[in-house]
Amino acid sequence: MTTKTTPIKSSSTDTILPTETVFTLLSDDRRRYALYYLSHTVGAVSVETIIDEIAAYERPNETLTQTFLEEVRLEFHHNHRRLLVDTGVVSYNAEAGTLERTRTARALDPYLTIAFDDERDY
Repeated sequence: MTTKTTPIKSSSTDTILPTETVFTLLSDDRRRYALYYLSHTVGAVSVETIIDEIAAYERPNETLTQTFLEEVRLEFHHNHRRLLVDTGVVSYNAEAGTLERTRTARALDPYLTIAFDDERDY
Protein backbone atom coordinates (compact mmCIF):
# COMPACT_ATOMS: atom_id res chain seq x y z
CA MET A 1 0.00 0.00 0.00
CA THR A 2 1.33 3.43 -0.92
CA THR A 3 0.51 6.47 1.15
CA LYS A 4 0.35 9.75 -0.65
CA THR A 5 1.78 12.67 1.29
CA THR A 6 1.35 16.34 0.71
CA PRO A 7 4.16 18.77 1.37
CA ILE A 8 3.49 21.07 4.30
CA LYS A 9 3.17 24.73 3.41
CA SER A 10 3.29 27.49 5.95
CA SER A 11 0.34 29.83 5.78
CA SER A 12 2.58 32.83 6.51
CA THR A 13 5.18 32.10 3.83
CA ASP A 14 5.55 30.39 0.52
CA THR A 15 7.85 27.84 2.14
CA ILE A 16 7.20 24.14 1.64
CA LEU A 17 8.70 21.19 3.51
CA PRO A 18 8.04 17.55 2.65
CA THR A 19 5.91 15.85 5.29
CA GLU A 20 8.63 13.28 5.95
CA THR A 21 11.10 16.09 6.65
CA VAL A 22 8.74 17.73 9.12
CA PHE A 23 8.28 14.47 11.01
CA THR A 24 12.01 13.78 10.99
CA LEU A 25 12.86 17.25 12.28
CA LEU A 26 10.30 17.04 15.07
CA SER A 27 10.97 13.43 16.06
CA ASP A 28 13.83 14.16 18.48
CA ASP A 29 13.32 16.08 21.73
CA ARG A 30 16.59 18.00 21.59
CA ARG A 31 16.22 18.98 17.96
CA ARG A 32 12.59 19.94 18.53
CA TYR A 33 13.53 22.15 21.47
CA ALA A 34 16.36 23.79 19.50
CA LEU A 35 13.86 24.60 16.75
CA TYR A 36 11.39 25.93 19.29
CA TYR A 37 14.06 28.09 20.91
CA LEU A 38 15.19 29.46 17.55
CA SER A 39 11.57 30.22 16.65
CA HIS A 40 11.43 32.58 19.64
CA THR A 41 14.65 34.46 18.95
CA VAL A 42 15.54 37.07 16.39
CA GLY A 43 18.72 36.73 14.40
CA ALA A 44 21.65 34.41 14.83
CA VAL A 45 22.24 32.55 18.09
CA SER A 46 25.48 30.95 19.20
CA VAL A 47 25.55 27.17 19.13
CA GLU A 48 26.73 27.22 22.75
CA THR A 49 23.63 29.18 23.79
CA ILE A 50 21.39 26.65 22.08
CA ILE A 51 23.22 23.78 23.77
CA ASP A 52 22.84 25.50 27.16
CA GLU A 53 19.13 26.03 26.51
CA ILE A 54 18.57 22.40 25.51
CA ALA A 55 20.40 21.17 28.62
CA ALA A 56 18.46 23.53 30.90
CA TYR A 57 15.17 22.48 29.32
CA GLU A 58 15.96 18.80 29.85
CA ARG A 59 17.09 19.25 33.44
CA PRO A 60 15.27 22.21 34.94
CA ASN A 61 16.20 23.17 38.48
CA GLU A 62 19.41 21.12 38.32
CA THR A 63 23.02 22.13 38.24
CA LEU A 64 24.26 21.20 34.79
CA THR A 65 27.49 19.25 34.84
CA GLN A 66 30.22 19.64 32.26
CA THR A 67 29.78 15.96 31.41
CA PHE A 68 26.10 16.44 30.60
CA LEU A 69 26.77 19.64 28.62
CA GLU A 70 29.45 17.83 26.62
CA GLU A 71 27.01 15.00 25.88
CA VAL A 72 24.43 17.48 24.58
CA ARG A 73 27.12 19.38 22.63
CA LEU A 74 28.43 16.25 20.89
CA GLU A 75 24.99 14.96 19.99
CA PHE A 76 23.88 18.35 18.73
CA HIS A 77 27.03 18.80 16.66
CA HIS A 78 27.02 15.34 15.09
CA ASN A 79 23.29 14.75 14.66
CA HIS A 80 21.05 17.74 14.99
CA ARG A 81 22.96 20.70 13.59
CA ARG A 82 23.78 18.85 10.41
CA LEU A 83 20.16 17.78 9.83
CA LEU A 84 18.84 21.27 10.56
CA VAL A 85 21.24 22.78 8.03
CA ASP A 86 20.80 20.03 5.42
CA THR A 87 17.02 20.43 5.44
CA GLY A 88 17.34 24.18 5.00
CA VAL A 89 15.52 25.24 8.16
CA VAL A 90 18.65 26.68 9.75
CA SER A 91 21.76 28.36 8.39
CA TYR A 92 25.09 27.83 10.11
CA ASN A 93 27.93 30.34 10.25
CA ALA A 94 30.98 28.24 11.15
CA GLU A 95 33.22 31.27 11.58
CA ALA A 96 30.90 32.90 14.12
CA GLY A 97 29.62 29.60 15.58
CA THR A 98 26.00 30.68 15.14
CA LEU A 99 22.74 29.26 13.87
CA GLU A 100 19.85 31.23 12.41
CA ARG A 101 16.41 30.17 11.29
CA THR A 102 15.59 30.48 7.63
CA ARG A 103 12.24 31.31 6.07
CA THR A 104 11.78 27.59 5.49
CA ALA A 105 11.59 26.98 9.25
CA ARG A 106 8.37 28.98 9.47
CA ALA A 107 6.53 25.97 8.07
CA LEU A 108 7.31 24.20 11.36
CA ASP A 109 5.91 26.88 13.68
CA PRO A 110 2.37 25.51 14.14
CA TYR A 111 3.72 22.04 14.91
CA LEU A 112 6.38 23.36 17.29
CA THR A 113 3.80 25.28 19.28
CA ILE A 114 1.52 22.25 19.60
CA ALA A 115 4.40 19.92 20.53
CA PHE A 116 5.89 22.31 23.07
CA ASP A 117 2.52 23.01 24.73
CA ASP A 118 1.82 19.29 24.88
CA GLU A 119 5.22 18.51 26.41
CA ARG A 120 4.82 21.17 29.10
CA ASP A 121 1.57 19.52 30.21
CA TYR A 122 3.48 16.42 31.38
